[in-house]
This record gives sequence, structure tokens and C-alpha cells, in this order.
Amino acid sequence: MDYREIDMTADPRKAHFDHFRHAPNPHVGLTVDVDVTEFVQLCREKGWSFYPAFIRAAAMAANAVPELRRRIRGDRVVEYERCDTSHIELLENGAYCYCTLRHDPAQSWDDYMAYAAFQRGRAKAGASIEEEDDVEGMFFISTVPWLHYRAISQPNFGPDASNPAITWGKYEPDYRGRLMMPVSLLVHHSLVDGLQIAAFYRELETLLKEIR
Repeated sequence: MDYREIDMTADPRKAHFDHFRHAPNPHVGLTVDVDVTEFVQLCREKGWSFYPAFIRAAAMAANAVPELRRRIRGDRVVEYERCDTSHIELLENGAYCYCTLRHDPAQSWDDYMAYAAFQRGRAKAGASIEEEDDVEGMFFISTVPWLHYRAISQPNFGPDASNPAITWGKYEPDYRGRLMMPVSLLVHHSLVDGLQIAAFYRELETLLKEIR
């Protein structure tokens, strides 16, 4: 995956980067109820599996926000041109494995869904939590489809862990009959602020209504 180095000495967020860079707990997360009514209907009409379809939508929204493509690499910051995803797949024994999906914006949705089905089957057959590739340029995806939760505490691997983590739960109808689903985003606060978190949710809600 292509990337470029960011000169943080000239970045508008230099002071914020320095402030949060070595904080004991530099991560910030938010959970927002997202309207998935039209997207759920689209998946049903197309015969798409909701899980991989939403993975692509989430990856598209995250890729649209440059700060979410940034990673801390030692004393440097790099920004990827595009990020792929590593997500969890539930196994029959109750454990889970990891699965990598590439996200080529030129790929049609039908082709993506066929590709995702193949990759998911392949990952389950291997049943490993060892990543196939370098994960620095990926978004980490997980789901709790049994619960419509209000907040979630997500694990990370220390103050240098800068991969955004996107998680969602069960969608349920609200008082209007709209299907609402909790979607969580965890980011490194030295790279991402509330402004960029809000941009992710705006992109996601727009995409879910525009995908055909």
C-alpha cells in the first residue's frame, strides 16, 4: 500500500500531536447510532450479506477522512493512500479468526461481495489470528451483532497503536420504525480529533443512502 510521510513540524495539529503523543491512554472513542434502514433493504434486495457489505461502507467512509489513514511509525507519521481492513470472523467453536479484505474503489459491489465471500471462507478454513500481511495500513473491524449497545471499551496495544478500530452492534427499530445501529470508532487522539470523527460518521451516513 502506498503512503507518504507527514511533516508534523508543519502540520496544523503539531501541538496536539506532541501533547497526546506519549499520553498513558491517548485513545478516544465514540459510539453513534447510525440509520441503516435503506442499506439493510438494499442488502436484502441484492442478496448481499450485511456484514461484509457494511465493512466496505465503513472502509469507504474511513478512507474519505485523511487523518484516519495516518499511522504513528516510531518518531514519524505516515499517511496511506488507501487502507484495507482486517476483521473478525466467528468460528463454529465460538472463537474467531482474522480476515483481510482489500478495498479497491473501482471494484463493483457485486464483484466485491463475491470476493469477500471467498476471503471469508478461506479465513475460516485457516482459523488463525495471525495476520497475513503488515497491518499498519489497515482499519480494524469487529462486531457485536447480538447487542444494541450504548458504549464499548475496546482493547489496544499500547500508546503507539494508531490503527482506527471500527465496531458495530445489532440494528433495531427506533420509535419511528427506522433501523438504527450503534457504530463505534476508536482513534489515536494525537492524530484525530472530534472534527474528523464527526466527518467519518457524516461520510458513512451519506454513503449508506447513496449506494446502489
